[in-house]
Amino acid sequence: MKIKEFLLNPVKFFIKGRKILTDPQYLDVQKKSHKEVLKTPSRTVIINFLLSLSKGDTSYLEIGVRNPQDNYSHIKADKKYSVDPGLEFDENPVDFKMTSDAFFLKLSENKILSKNIKFDVIFIDGLHLAPQVDRDIKNALMYIKDDGFIVLHDCNPPSEWHSRESYMYLHTPAKGYWNGTTWKAFLKWRSFPSINSCCIDTDWGVGLLSKNHRIGNPNKLTNPFFEFNLLEENRKDYLNLIDFESFKKHFQE
Repeated sequence: MKIKEFLLNPVKFFIKGRKILTDPQYLDVQKKSHKEVLKTPSRTVIINFLLSLSKGDTSYLEIGVRNPQDNYSHIKADKKYSVDPGLEFDENPVDFKMTSDAFFLKLSENKILSKNIKFDVIFIDGLHLAPQVDRDIKNALMYIKDDGFIVLHDCNPPSEWHSRESYMYLHTPAKGYWNGTTWKAFLKWRSFPSINSCCIDTDWGVGLLSKNHRIGNPNKLTNPFFEFNLLEENRKDYLNLIDFESFKKHFQE
């Protein structure tokens, strides 16, 4: 009996694995990943466009750099600063080797840079979990210029698998692609009356928050529990999803 089971197990695993890999939902999620990878422009192009709107010297802060070649090294600003604890990139050639919480605390205590510093653009791409992103947004609002922008990556996860809480759960149709729950923090701040916001439909969703630029009216929050199925059904309205060319027209009128 044991020999028979031993011989049949590989066949059973093959049949079960084949069913999973050919499952319509599994294949659909993979197609969504592929489609998202092909979207343009990149977050780098969008950030550089926002910086180009400034009439004076520009100042830029990036939270969560990982490999600088992914984005930071290509940003065109007169002054720019980077923050990363170095958990994902051993070299970690950044200005401030610490968490964003530690950085903003030291900044408020006037121990680094200046507590009076203001940035044209603050890009948040650190830990992709809503509570952390929420804190990063709250802190960033204290150091953004009145006409500046807070930019967030990963605000438009194409499937629930992409928006899983744990990156390490890799045996999903989304595989190594991970947006986390950033979208929940973005959606929360979309409901603030004092904040204008939109999400550019590219590069996994580039969310923008602004105090004064009329880039999108606040959203009337109808999803207090931030359920993904409601995001899926109301994606355009919830995120104020917009293409980059339409976004640029706000500044050409």
